[in-house]
Order: sequence, then C-alpha cells, then structure tokens
Amino acid sequence: MTPTTAPPATAPARLTRPDGSPVRALVVDDEASLGDLLRMALRYEGWDVRTASSGQQALAEAKSFTPDVVVLDVMMPDLDGLQVLQRLRQAGNDVPVLFLTAKDAVDDRIAGLTAGGDDYVTKPFSLDEVIARLRGLLRRSARIVSAAADPQIRVGDLVLDEETYEVTRAGEPIALTATEFELLRYLMRNPRRVLSKTQILDRVWSYDFGGRSSIVEIYISYLRKKIDEGRAAMIHTVRGVGYTIKPAAAEG
Repeated sequence: MTPTTAPPATAPARLTRPDGSPVRALVVDDEASLGDLLRMALRYEGWDVRTASSGQQALAEAKSFTPDVVVLDVMMPDLDGLQVLQRLRQAGNDVPVLFLTAKDAVDDRIAGLTAGGDDYVTKPFSLDEVIARLRGLLRRSARIVSAAADPQIRVGDLVLDEETYEVTRAGEPIALTATEFELLRYLMRNPRRVLSKTQILDRVWSYDFGGRSSIVEIYISYLRKKIDEGRAAMIHTVRGVGYTIKPAAAEG
C-alpha cells in the first residue's frame, strides 16, 4: 500500500518586515527548555528568533538584534522583566513586549502593563495563544506587513477568524470558550491531517501540562456538540491514531 502525504497545514498570513525580511523576535526566559520551545514555535512561523536567559543578556540582544517583538519573563535572576522593560523604554526603545507571568501573580501583570508592557500570558500557556498574541501586537505596532489580509481560516463551510475570535458554520455563529477556540484553530490549520492526542496536548495546552490525554477527548466532544450536532460531521476520530477535521461529506 502506497503511503499518502498529509496535505499542508492551513497557515495564517505570513508576517514580514516592510523590506520583506523575517520578523525578529527576542525570547527572554531563564528556563532554557521554555526558551527553546518558544524559539522553535516562532521559527515555524518563519521568524528570525534569538533567546536570552538573563536581563543583562536581553538588553544586549535588544541593542544588537533590534527585535520587532519581545517575549519577556518577569522572574529572572539578575534584572527582572520589569527592570529590563524600564531600561528599554528609557533608551527610547518602544518594541512591543509580551510578558510571561506566573498564573497567580496578579500584581506582576498590573505592574508590567503599567510599566509599558503591551500584553501578557500566564504560565502554563498554549503556544498558539502566545503566537496569536504576538501576531496581534505586531499588527498593531505598524512595524510589520502581512503577506495576506485575510485573517480567516476556512474548512468547508466552517470559518474561524483569528482576529475577531468569531466562528461560524454555514453563516451561523458558534460560541466557543478560549480553549475550544484554540483546539479548533489547531485542527483547522491542519485540515485532513490526523493529529494525535500528544500533538494536541503539546500545542493547545500548556508546555508542561501534566494532565491526562482524556482532556483532549473531553474537549473534542465539546467541539462536536457545537460544530457537528444536527449537521454533517466535520470532526472525525481515527481510532488508535487521533483526530482530524475536513469538509462535510456533501461538500467534498
């Protein structure tokens, strides 16, 4: 039997600098494994990425690399993220900054935004959420141009808008929770491709998610009730392998 090649993922519009060169992102975190994970995810977007593991190194990289966006951990051993941001702003650097904060560190989030940070995500986080927030920061900063103006992903009559966070099927709006939206986005970026539970956990849930793979089954069932119930099915289980999404049978 001849193996088949999965069709390419449906990628969002490619962002570039005005001269056509790749977006430059600086990832600052003293946890090497997390920095490497974010670097790989952003390179998959086609971006030029550098990492730093300390505040002092981050300042040096910001000066030499001139990033278009910075992912900045709040807690670091020498200069913390707030001090790094303060020095960047004092030097006249208005690069958009996305803070990484502990889940319960409300004061850090408020302080970061007050100090001039542009957005934040809490640990643990979804890689797709970080990427979506960074893309939003870049678009609003006017530093970046988009290779395509359409933020919508389409599979059959199902449409997901990455900017407005709206989902419709055959024109009818579908209300999703944040996690349901991230799961659907991942499926729709990979139409007809079978995604394993492990792949889905790694991409949609936190980088260090310690839960059971049954969480994927639960959320797939939630999506089916909202996307497929009363309609031709689009979300399918490939037993023993994973899940896939494709246009309903009548649509081809």
